[in-house]
Amino acid sequence: MISVTFYKNGNGFSGFELKGHSDYAEEGYDIVCAAVSSAAYLTANNITDFFNIKADVTVKSGYMKLTAEKSDNLNRLIDGFYQHTLQISEQYKKDINVIISEV
Repeated sequence: MISVTFYKNGNGFSGFELKGHSDYAEEGYDIVCAAVSSAAYLTANNITDFFNIKADVTVKSGYMKLTAEKSDNLNRLIDGFYQHTLQISEQYKKDINVIISEV
C-alpha cells in the first residue's frame, strides 16, 4: 500500500511524504503507482523548477519526501496533489492511504 502523508501547518500545506508500493499490479503495469508517482514528481518539479521555491526533496525507491517553507504557491500546488490522491484513494481504497499530519 502507498501511504501519502501531507504536512499541514495551520491553514496551508508545507510538504508531503510518500512511502511504499501499491502492489496493484506487477512493476511496469501498476496504474496506481504510476498515477501517484507521476503526480508527485509533477508537483515536486513545479515547486522547485517552475515556482523556484526552495525545498528539501528526498527520493528513493518507494519513497519521496518534500518539505518547504509555507507559501501561497506551495500550498496551492500541494493542495492540487492532495485532491488528486484523494480521488485515486476513493477508487483504489486497498492500494493508497492518504493522511494529513499537523506540524
